[in-house]
Amino acid sequence: MLIDKTLKKITSKYLSEFKKAGIALSMEQWVILNRIEELGDEASQIEISKMSYRNPATTSRVIGGLCKMGYLLKERFDGDAKRFKLKLTKDGQLMLDNARPIVKRLRARGYKNIEAGDFETFLKVLDQFYLNFE
Repeated sequence: MLIDKTLKKITSKYLSEFKKAGIALSMEQWVILNRIEELGDEASQIEISKMSYRNPATTSRVIGGLCKMGYLLKERFDGDAKRFKLKLTKDGQLMLDNARPIVKRLRARGYKNIEAGDFETFLKVLDQFYLNFE
C-alpha cells in the first residue's frame, strides 16, 4: 500500500507541474517519448513495451494517442513487416525538451534527504520484490 500511495503522490505532482507548464502529457506518455529518444533510430514498439514494463496492447494504445497528438511517427522498419519504428516529431521533441527541466527538478526533490547508499538499498529491495513475483 505504501508503494501505491507514494506512486500516486508522485504521479499527481508530475501531472500538476506538467499542466502548469502547458505540457499535455501523462507520465506514461512522458516515459514512452523519453525511451524513444534514448533508443534513437532503433526505437521500436516492441522495445518500448519491454522497457516500460507495459503489455503490448497498452503500449500500442499510448503510442497511437501520441501519434494522434502529433508527437510521434510510426512506420515499419525496412525489410521487417512486423516491427514498428517510432520517431519523435518536432512537436514531440519540443514537448520532451519542455518537460525535461520539470522532470529533473522533481527527481531532485524526490532524492532530497536520501543518502546514496540508502537509495541503492531501496532499489535493490524493489528489484527483489519484482523478482519474487516473476
